Amino acid sequence: MTSLRTLGSSDLKVFPLALGGNVFGWTADEQTSFAVLDAYTAAGGNFIDTADVYSAWVEGNKGGESETVLGAWLKARGNRSDVVIATKVSQHPEFQGLSAANIKAAADASLRRLGTDYIDLYYTHFDQPEVPVEEIIGALDELVKAGKVRHIAASNIGAERLRASLEFSDREGLARYVAVQPHYNLVSRDTYEGPLQELVAAEGLSAVPYYGLASGFLTGKYRPGATVDSARADRVRDYVASERGQQVLAALDEVAAAHEAPVATVALAWLAAQPTVTAPIASARTPEQLPALLGVAELTLTDAEVAKLTEASA
Repeated sequence: MTSLRTLGSSDLKVFPLALGGNVFGWTADEQTSFAVLDAYTAAGGNFIDTADVYSAWVEGNKGGESETVLGAWLKARGNRSDVVIATKVSQHPEFQGLSAANIKAAADASLRRLGTDYIDLYYTHFDQPEVPVEEIIGALDELVKAGKVRHIAASNIGAERLRASLEFSDREGLARYVAVQPHYNLVSRDTYEGPLQELVAAEGLSAVPYYGLASGFLTGKYRPGATVDSARADRVRDYVASERGQQVLAALDEVAAAHEAPVATVALAWLAAQPTVTAPIASARTPEQLPALLGVAELTLTDAEVAKLTEASA
């Protein structure tokens, strides 16, 4: 049985791989999404990450599709208390931004789609520097006091704004961020390492990185000359063409061979071994893609292997 990890200073205990919900209602229809969710929870998984905007970018969608699918699954399985649900605010076409009024209205809309009366972890999706942290934290604190949100977190936030937010929470005795969700992986390290990572460590927060597999590049399926049928293929072209990308793949191949493990598992294991990281996020379009992701819960890299991958990605 994989041991669960505590998320920051919260009382949330989470599986060391968060299941990304961006594919639900997009590249995975409801039936397939249910199958992925069933397989993830059957393996011991309990941490599901979504956002109110998923998947408004798809023609014919309006946002909220992922939450709606997830809500239908929770209702069908009757397992709400067994899973930790994280969702986000600021990007839904009808609920843009981080004004106090929008945060509260968007939360209510998310609760309706999810078919639940509480959100375990509520993220600000993208920071808006023009909105005072006092307004954002104040609105989030109201949601916590109302019992609609258990804990709050921030995605895509800089170190200065995060520090200001934490200081305001501490000064006023209001709800405090327990986690951040940065863009972070073996081929995108400067998006988190440095001042933000140092602040997260100093303040006892957890990191729950997204794009843990660099849009699929770190699964190893994208190689020079290979053609992959994927909605994300265009995103990884630069990685495939870069010398650094090839160095990272070579190191991943070597470590994966030593463990007889999939390349994706090793890439996520490197992420899980980084200071402050509690659970990387990765999504699966089909149940067949899950084992390589779930393997991170059981694979511990040696210090030398972590160093090899870190050097290759420098």
